[in-house]
Amino acid sequence: MRITHLILHAGLVLAAVFGAAGNCQGDEGLAVRKESDQLVVTDRGLPVATYVFRDAQIRRPFFAHVHAPGERQVTRRHPPREGEDATDHAAMHPGVWLAFGDLGGSDFWRNVGTVEFVEFAQPPAGEQGVIQWAARFRYRAGEQTLCEELARHTIRKLDGGYLLTFDCTLRGERPFAFGDQEEMGLGVRVATPLTVKAGGEIVDSAGRKNEREVWGKVARWVRYSRSIDEVQTGLVILPHPDNFRPSWLHARDYGVLVANPFGQQAFTRGAKSRVEVKPGESLRLRFGIVTFAIPRGETVDAESLVKRYVDLP
Repeated sequence: MRITHLILHAGLVLAAVFGAAGNCQGDEGLAVRKESDQLVVTDRGLPVATYVFRDAQIRRPFFAHVHAPGERQVTRRHPPREGEDATDHAAMHPGVWLAFGDLGGSDFWRNVGTVEFVEFAQPPAGEQGVIQWAARFRYRAGEQTLCEELARHTIRKLDGGYLLTFDCTLRGERPFAFGDQEEMGLGVRVATPLTVKAGGEIVDSAGRKNEREVWGKVARWVRYSRSIDEVQTGLVILPHPDNFRPSWLHARDYGVLVANPFGQQAFTRGAKSRVEVKPGESLRLRFGIVTFAIPRGETVDAESLVKRYVDLP
């Protein structure tokens, strides 16, 4: 199996997930278990990801313990293991998350504001090899609700990988605005063995590599990966082409990777961005993440995935 097959398959899945209609057909084996504060997704009993929707310390939803096939974890252990993982930003970088350092003047990246779980608008369920759910949240600064979010997520098994999607819509009864920081958007903290410092590599859609070349650039996709035990292991982040703006990349060799459509001044030193959402309006943000584990010698053809991705209706 070549990674191109995974890429083309993922493109079709993204069309089904983000398109107007259609069922996702796919491999069996995925299952979801709902607990009081999290969803645990497995594939034939092996870990895929844990979605935490309520946490006393990390005051926003996140995915922890995200895996590629073969029990290969691609996000840093949560919590990080002293002596084996870098332990910086443990409460800010739990795995995969969507967060904003400045939303309505409050900081939801550093756990100052609270993203409060309200309910599952669509209960977690699996059908035809697809796990999907939708959750409602309130963004609260003290006693004030700034806005609400409907977050839809899908996890789907691919040949050689998994596809995780974010489809999040934010709206409010009063105007609210997103500020301009590096710490905005979809973030990932990769597993310690995948980091550039450990021998891994960051590559974006323009062929730029690692923090020195990738940081602050706009890209259609970005990959963080490493060959471990003859298996290429890692993930690809895909900002949806219909987002309100392309994403700049906050990429670090120590393992953090953020796709950020808000940080215009932070990354370019240009005009400061302010994205306002008025009552009756909404802001929709979509991202795809493909995790993969493929034999050494195969190529991760992320560009083929993007070509499918950008052609979605």
